[in-house]
Amino acid sequence: MFDIGVFDLLFDPRFVVTSIAAVAAFATILTLGMPLLDRDTLNQRLKAVSERREELRAKHHAALNAKRSALRGEAVGSARLVKNIVDRFNLAKLVASEESADKLQRAGLRGPTPLVVFNFCRFVMPFVLFGAALLYLFVITNFHWTGMMKLAASVAAALVGYYAPDIFISNIIARRQESIMRAFPDALDLLLICVESGMSVESGFAKVATEIGTQSAELAEELALATAELSYLPDRKQAFENLAKRCGHQGVKAVATALNQAERYGTPLGQALRVCAQENREMRMAEAEKKAASLPAKLTVPMIVFFLPCLFVVIMGPAIMKVMHMM
Repeated sequence: MFDIGVFDLLFDPRFVVTSIAAVAAFATILTLGMPLLDRDTLNQRLKAVSERREELRAKHHAALNAKRSALRGEAVGSARLVKNIVDRFNLAKLVASEESADKLQRAGLRGPTPLVVFNFCRFVMPFVLFGAALLYLFVITNFHWTGMMKLAASVAAALVGYYAPDIFISNIIARRQESIMRAFPDALDLLLICVESGMSVESGFAKVATEIGTQSAELAEELALATAELSYLPDRKQAFENLAKRCGHQGVKAVATALNQAERYGTPLGQALRVCAQENREMRMAEAEKKAASLPAKLTVPMIVFFLPCLFVVIMGPAIMKVMHMM
């Protein structure tokens, strides 16, 4: 049964004015606060690229001097503590996989420190969640479960803790690839203009990385890193393959293959870039059409849960109120 006082409260002028003022105040605070929370990551990414360039330069000079030792930066602070724990208990061989380093590179996390932290989290998280689940189920709450059921739930929490770092990195990779592919066709058009104007591939990559940074900081980082590798790696083919490997998308792999073929066989680079740009633009349009086609199915449940009850209230509310007054 509907309460008449609720409708009186909803249509009370003071309540309506207060609600509008509260919504306006919240919108004002949100509008003023969002720019403060927005961080400009382009400078940080370009700084990471410059550090990678310096690392490649150091490795190049070390190879010329016939030094076989790899140059690695030492971690500081808590990262050094984590690294000491991983090295002492040999956790890298215990929990690391062959794809861990590649996944971290596709997520934009380069260097030895992210890999050490990832292996440490993969080893520690199962025990942390297992202990937290035991504490919650056996001490804090009073569920009417048997001991075996609580123990099974704790083991399930431990499994979630083991796969939680992989899920976190996969989400970062997905967001990064989405940002890269959203701006990649435009970057190919800019690269085509640079190449047809007489610039080299290295100069074109550097120019495009500077221009495309406002649209996609991730793509600007990858192109700047590819520029550094083209300058210091002995094999240019390896630089293009590394770019495709870091991005992890079929469109970037096709462009890397076209650039390698142009370098090897001397085919016109402009024509290859024009075809690749058109293909990537069609792929982006197909992805947008796919999302638009799946929208009605995704809206079915929200419409049933939120829209239809409101519609029933609007249609049947006056009739119910009239029947209540008559009774």
